[in-house]
Amino acid sequence: MTAHLGAAAATHSRAAGSSAPSAEEPLRIGGHLLRSRLIVGTGKYASYELMAQALELSGCDCVTVAVRRDRLIDAQGRNLLDYLDTRRYTLLPNTAGCYTADDAVRVARLGREILQQLGNPGANWVKVEVLGDKKTLLPDPLGTLEATERLVAEGFEVLCYTTDDPVMARRLKQVGAASVMPAGSPIGSGQGILNPNNIRICLEYLKEDDPHYPVIVDAGVGTASDVTVAMELGVDGVLLNTGIAHAKDPLLMARAMKCAVEAGRLAWLAGRIPRKLYATASSPEEGLIAPSHPR
Repeated sequence: MTAHLGAAAATHSRAAGSSAPSAEEPLRIGGHLLRSRLIVGTGKYASYELMAQALELSGCDCVTVAVRRDRLIDAQGRNLLDYLDTRRYTLLPNTAGCYTADDAVRVARLGREILQQLGNPGANWVKVEVLGDKKTLLPDPLGTLEATERLVAEGFEVLCYTTDDPVMARRLKQVGAASVMPAGSPIGSGQGILNPNNIRICLEYLKEDDPHYPVIVDAGVGTASDVTVAMELGVDGVLLNTGIAHAKDPLLMARAMKCAVEAGRLAWLAGRIPRKLYATASSPEEGLIAPSHPR
């Protein structure tokens, strides 16, 4: 039964008539509408010029930026924001590198101030990361929950990086998260979706009273097939960085990730055939030229 939760969700949504999703439907997160369901990070590229080219080829219209002051300036003193077209991209500030709720709240406020000065519509939202330790970069669930609750109270639209724990995912939504973003696997690991069943349960819990609530896989995808698998589970989008930035050819991988999101979305909407133990003939058995003698 669990293996068919994604297909069941798609069938239920299509049966709703006018509210049925379509391939062209934009992704709504709080007050933001995104044409592309791929959100791309800006870190780890060999150069800002390469980053700008990869973002363009990915087709994304939202990029996430670590807003701590030491993350915005490179070794040559160049500002990352000078290489982003803030009229084209909605910037999603994130609290990467924060290990306490206090730090995350402080960095979120800084991001809002920077983007307000730029006139970018991303000033009113934030991707919250409160990490538990430097080795695994797994989120601290208590710190994440506290930071989310505080930032929601300050008027932020909060997107939460979290584990694939369905119970924590539901708690984050309950305190007001605009989107819950379970990790496919640890940040930068490239392991893909390690526990698809947990992602399915997260989807069930988060969408049980609102089928349009946005659920985004964040972290761990390493190649296009990982992205397609995530989208075929029924998530609304994928956020990634290392999979493109550290690929042997980041520009080709950016194109691949763009296609992967679109293919996975189409496949989920189409509804896969059920898995069966034995073969099913694809051609009709009536009207055969000669009688067959199966063993």
